[in-house]
Amino acid sequence: MTAAAIAYAELTPAARVGTARLLALNPDYARWIAHYPPGQQQEVAFLEAARWPDAIKHEPGYRNDGERPHGLAAGRNIGYADHLQHRYWHFIDQPLAIEGADAPPAAQPNALTQIALFRATLRSASASDALKSYDLVWLLHLVADVHQPLHAVTRFSPAQPRGDAGGNRVRLCAPPCRLELHAFWDEALGKSRKPEAALRLAARLPAAPRALGAQSDPAVWARESFELARSAVYVDPIGDGAGPYPLTPAYKARARRIARERIALAGARLARLLNDAFH
Repeated sequence: MTAAAIAYAELTPAARVGTARLLALNPDYARWIAHYPPGQQQEVAFLEAARWPDAIKHEPGYRNDGERPHGLAAGRNIGYADHLQHRYWHFIDQPLAIEGADAPPAAQPNALTQIALFRATLRSASASDALKSYDLVWLLHLVADVHQPLHAVTRFSPAQPRGDAGGNRVRLCAPPCRLELHAFWDEALGKSRKPEAALRLAARLPAAPRALGAQSDPAVWARESFELARSAVYVDPIGDGAGPYPLTPAYKARARRIARERIALAGARLARLLNDAFH
């Protein structure tokens, strides 16, 4: 939502009109805008839409089809008639192999294949508005996701030869505590689900450097995240296995700084993508 708040502030009038028209077709739209005055509804809907692909993990009627893609349904693009959760769309498991571990290539479909597909749909003259609405909601989410370092990597090591699932299998504390590395980085900016919190945070963040914000290649975004995972995530006190590895204050402070920088970039790049699509 914070990336969406940053992006919304930079949208052209045409992009604001176009995205508002499409987001109104989402099945949760009425709930998003409930209790907000008309002057705030479009912006709030834009922010709520950005977390819809996570929200459906907890809504009745949507089926968890696993963390790994399988079958033809994994890559289909049929709009809101699709009630699969497609959790594997949220990331790309670029392999980080250490100490001679074997590492398979990233599975497809993944975040990058879907960003490319959904971006093409928005630009299409023949795609229906209903399909564009579905793809827009996913784009709002996935552009931010690939800027989180652990959404762009899986580490393979002798201790974890099957990979660590983007840090989901790296514990930060002993059981019964369940905190793990991926969740820590997901929540480095905070845990609030309220649009107002995202708007306040977006207003406080320094703007992304203009040249970096203009980078429009999602493969570059994912490569940046991968390199950050190598240089800033999988570093002391994080060891080579499953942990637990209690985090130091210095590690946490660095993570917060990186998270702020990455989400500012995500917002700027998302705005550019949408302005190009709705020019």
